[in-house]
Amino acid sequence: MLARGRTLSGRHSADGRREILAAPANSPIRIDGVLDEDVWQRAEPAEDFVQAEPLEGEAASERTVVRMAYDADNLYIGAKLYSRVGHVITDIKKDFAESDQDGFSILLDTFGDRRNAYVFSTNPEGARHDRQVALEGREVNQSWDAVWEVRTRLDDDGWTAEIRIPFRALRFNPASSQPWGVNFSRHLRRRNELDYWSPVPRSFDLNRVSLAGNLAGLQTGSAGRDLRVKPYVASSSVREVGTKSAPKPSFATTGDVGVDVRAALTPGITMDVTVNPDFGQVEADEQQVNLTQFSQFFPEKRDFFLENSGIFYVGDAARNNRVNPTPTPDEDNLLFFSRRIGLTSGGAQLPILGGVRVTGRLSEGTRIGILSVQEREDGTHPGVNSSVLRLRQNLGRAGNDIGFFAMQTLNTTGSSYHNRVFGADNNYRLFGNLDWNSYVVKTETPGIDSGDYAWRSTLNWEGNFFHGKGGVMQLGSGFQNDLGYYRRTGVRKYLLDTGLRPRSASLREHGIREFHPHVVWNYQENLAGEIAGKTLHTGWSTFFNNGAVVEVSINPNANRLTSPLRPNAKMRDSIPAGLHSWTEYMVYVMSDQSRKISTNTRIIVGGLYTGTQRTINGSVTIRPTYRFRTTVGLQRTSADLGDLRIDNDPSPVKFVNSFWTLRANYSFTTNMFVDALSQYDGTTKQFNANIRFNLIHHPLSDIFIVYNDQRFLTSDNLVPGRALILKVTQMFSF
Repeated sequence: MLARGRTLSGRHSADGRREILAAPANSPIRIDGVLDEDVWQRAEPAEDFVQAEPLEGEAASERTVVRMAYDADNLYIGAKLYSRVGHVITDIKKDFAESDQDGFSILLDTFGDRRNAYVFSTNPEGARHDRQVALEGREVNQSWDAVWEVRTRLDDDGWTAEIRIPFRALRFNPASSQPWGVNFSRHLRRRNELDYWSPVPRSFDLNRVSLAGNLAGLQTGSAGRDLRVKPYVASSSVREVGTKSAPKPSFATTGDVGVDVRAALTPGITMDVTVNPDFGQVEADEQQVNLTQFSQFFPEKRDFFLENSGIFYVGDAARNNRVNPTPTPDEDNLLFFSRRIGLTSGGAQLPILGGVRVTGRLSEGTRIGILSVQEREDGTHPGVNSSVLRLRQNLGRAGNDIGFFAMQTLNTTGSSYHNRVFGADNNYRLFGNLDWNSYVVKTETPGIDSGDYAWRSTLNWEGNFFHGKGGVMQLGSGFQNDLGYYRRTGVRKYLLDTGLRPRSASLREHGIREFHPHVVWNYQENLAGEIAGKTLHTGWSTFFNNGAVVEVSINPNANRLTSPLRPNAKMRDSIPAGLHSWTEYMVYVMSDQSRKISTNTRIIVGGLYTGTQRTINGSVTIRPTYRFRTTVGLQRTSADLGDLRIDNDPSPVKFVNSFWTLRANYSFTTNMFVDALSQYDGTTKQFNANIRFNLIHHPLSDIFIVYNDQRFLTSDNLVPGRALILKVTQMFSF
């Protein structure tokens, strides 16, 4: 990972890791972005950062100096980040986008297990981003929130960050002699450069906890109990969509109260309890044009289900995909999908009485997750209890573990019903960068006596030049998982994801950082061996020095329809059942996202079922300052299904699906924001708007004001549906 002949300065542990020594603070430290306290002069510096991008192993182009200190209650980090090229700041919102701007991050492996960690990030304007990392990034919980403080200061030669992290916000074993793991990263966006203190290959990122250094000299005392009580009060006034004829719809005003409680049961175990939770402040789903027979996948956005959600995930890590860097679940079988709880299939809320979650480190190398949520009976839906149990045991070195999981949905009122899912999984690092992941699943549902199983096994190699993943997954015809997301049963899926990443100095001189020829093939067949569907993506990506990406690809597709499909509500007829095959040709262009004006465009031409298509999915983002950004997006498919005929009508069947999106955000400060999302479906002429104001008035305490609007721009004389929601939360910490 280091350039030939290079050595790193500073301390090193007995096992060769880089090491930083934390200094005791003998007097109070004021968090103001000025490193003028005595401890910052006494503490040993950690510097000599190493590039991962663009020149892996070379010295960082700019100097970074980090020092660490502590007192009885807090850990402190002081960083001086020198820069001769200025700064790029695109966002100051909570949990800001890290990749498009300058930033500094700290990873803390508080149990020293080389697998799990906390990450805290900031940018030159002092925005905050925090997350939990489990199993070296196989599970990343971006929604995790902690009480911590940062102040930054810009000056002529760079910027300074001063950070305070209370010990009670972290989980650790105060009696353990195992040193904490620690690493630092820095992003220099003008050069599109990524640097680490403890070197990390470019094929991985900061979440590769096993590559972190050591934090020495730290005296933590006892871990805090971190008892948090967070009540809320909410009021809403709602009018549903209706007609102007009597009875004309009117506004219904309601109020609600509830509470969330968090307590540290042990230094490693956290319990969360929610009573009468309300999710009225959650951002609306962003709709997509859907040309398949399958329901759309929407990510979970509710805080209670996102906190510590990673421990319940069963699956393997996504490869280091630079085009779509956010790991995505395998949508052909996501074993635990929390949106099945408290929401209908259409996304409408079901009332939840309460829930409890226990997560964390049970013993050395053993992690546990328990979740149980009770839905209320509401007249149309019975009361339902949903429960999940997850156990995971580390085996030897980082990357090796086995696990067990069990899930159940159970009607607590109304007719008797249950669905149970249980199974086991493993993750092994065989050698180098080769990982093996597998799971087996059994389900139990009344009336289903056979085919109630699923299994999957994959091998994945992640390297700088070559990456490759291959595997097989099978779902029996009787597989049923009420807490999962999957598209087909009675199928076997073969998957291949592989490619090369050549780089050279001559390419860099022409503005190109990397080529990436690759294939991502998914082939599904029924258990009789007949094809059920395929997506054979063969592409060539070009990554430019400034972060822009261009990709061209050829994509043969097939989809077996078990019943006729109408991909447009105004079509005169449906696409007939049966196997349909076609080939798409795609061009994808993403400009430099750190610019004040950036674009993201995907153009597809070629076949579609029985005819042809011309599709454009694109967006333009305008960001005049780091406080404001707006994005206009269009998804449009124009299709000509030429060989469909209606009775004796000789004209071909054509349709146009279009969907417009307007998203805007303004950040008044790092604690006050307004977000707006407007969506218009050109086929149904439905318009939806969601506007959210959020003030963080105290750490982990919020005021939300939300306005929702739904209307149909037709001549049907409809009254728009509207809702105004006010929610106030206050976190009390003990």
